[in-house]
Amino acid sequence: MLKSIEGNFEHPEVNQLLKKHFIELRAASPEGSAHVLDIPGLKISSIKFWSLWEENFLMGCGALKFLDQNHGEFKSIRVHDDFKGKGNGMKIINHLIEKAKKLNINRISIETGTSNFFIPARKLFNNCGFKPCPPFSHYKEDINSLYLTKLLNNN
Repeated sequence: MLKSIEGNFEHPEVNQLLKKHFIELRAASPEGSAHVLDIPGLKISSIKFWSLWEENFLMGCGALKFLDQNHGEFKSIRVHDDFKGKGNGMKIINHLIEKAKKLNINRISIETGTSNFFIPARKLFNNCGFKPCPPFSHYKEDINSLYLTKLLNNN
């Protein structure tokens, strides 16, 4: 059974997963095109963060950043290496979508990279119904970034 814990950044496994995420995304993105948030960046008041656990094993994590009252951005979506290739990215996205709906968010947007490193993320977002869109929020046109959005049915 999937268990969700909000804001437990200091848990050693969560902390390690986020640090690995930060290091890998910084390495995979050219200077000026990396938009990954470090742990202090995820702790700001406009962001809600969850770790997801199966039994007592960390399956992954994800965050929702409020861009305005009805528009959110997914950040720091990461599946633990032990859970990759088993549909758990979809579980994280679906969990975040349910949290967003409960918070009255009706549009979710995502920025991801365009290099080969990000192919699994782009495939996941496509499978979840996200569609290309222009840059949103503070983002600018960048050949290294792909911007995606999805309207949520809040019924």
